[in-house]
Amino acid sequence: MDSMYEILMGLPLMKGVSRDRISEIVGMAKFHFLKYLPGEAIVNAGDPCTHIKFIISGKARLSIANSDKRFIVSQSLAAPDVIAPEFLFGKATHYPCNGIAIEPTGILQISKADYMKILGCDQIFLFNFLNTLSMNAQKGIEGILAIATGSLEDRIAFWIISLTQRGGTDIALTCRQRDLYSLFGVQRTSFLATLESMKQRGIIDYDQTEIRIKSRRDLLEILNSSSEDAE
Repeated sequence: MDSMYEILMGLPLMKGVSRDRISEIVGMAKFHFLKYLPGEAIVNAGDPCTHIKFIISGKARLSIANSDKRFIVSQSLAAPDVIAPEFLFGKATHYPCNGIAIEPTGILQISKADYMKILGCDQIFLFNFLNTLSMNAQKGIEGILAIATGSLEDRIAFWIISLTQRGGTDIALTCRQRDLYSLFGVQRTSFLATLESMKQRGIIDYDQTEIRIKSRRDLLEILNSSSEDAE
C-alpha cells in the first residue's frame, strides 16, 4: 500500500496533495493498474479518450502522423508522464497518436467520470490539471507567431513543440527532406543550412529522412527568444 501512495503522490497531476487526501480519493475512485509488454499497444490514434492514463513504470513510444503518413513525429514518455491529457475533455476527445510500450510498462488508468470526482474534491488537483492544459494551449500561440513572422528555425521548433509533450525524449520528425522544405516554402539550400546550423549547436541531428531532436528544451528556448525579440 505504501508503494501505491508513493506512486500516486509522484504523479504530476497529483503533486502537492497530502497523503490524507490521497487516501480519500483511493476510497472514492477506481484505479486500474495495467501492464504492457514491449510492442503492445497502449493507445491507438482515433480511439476515444475515456480514461486518463499515467505511466507509472517503463517507457512508451508515441507517434502522431498526418493522413497520408508522410509526416510522423514520435517521442518517448516515461514515468510519471501522462498520455495526452488535453484530449480527455473538449470537442476532440480521441487520441491523436499511437502509443506502444517499448519495455515492460505499467499504466495507471482512471475513468473520466472518476477523474472528474477527483478534480472536484480538491483545488490542488484542479490547479494541476488546468496548469497542464494552459501550458499546452500557450505553446500553440507561440507557434502561430513563429509561422507568421518567424524564421525557418522557429517553424521547425514550433512543429516539434506542438506535437510533443513536455516530458518527451528521443524525439524524431520522420519525413523526406524535399517534402519538408516544400511544406515550409523554402529553398533546399536554405533548409539544409538551417538544419546544419541547428546540428552544429547540438540541438538536432539529421539525415535524408529524419530529424532527431537532442534537446526539446533548446527548441522551446528558440520560440521564447523569438517571442521576446518581437516585443
